[in-house]
Amino acid sequence: MKLRSLSYRVVIKKARKAGFILRRKTSGTHEIWWNEEKKLTCVIPHHHEIKKGTIKSIIDQMGLSRKEFYGL
Repeated sequence: MKLRSLSYRVVIKKARKAGFILRRKTSGTHEIWWNEEKKLTCVIPHHHEIKKGTIKSIIDQMGLSRKEFYGL
């Protein structure tokens, strides 16, 4: 599955469906999301559009495959 850039709102909706909750905001434009079940942390930038390289990093941090991520 080919990666594409996504909006911040779409990414956080997918993060919530994957079981992540907002843990804290950094002093900049990033947010730390936590999945208690998997004990994983994910950093999501609070930008209007998140580029595909960053999407790949977010997917890896969530412990999901691309297919699972886009299926959420």
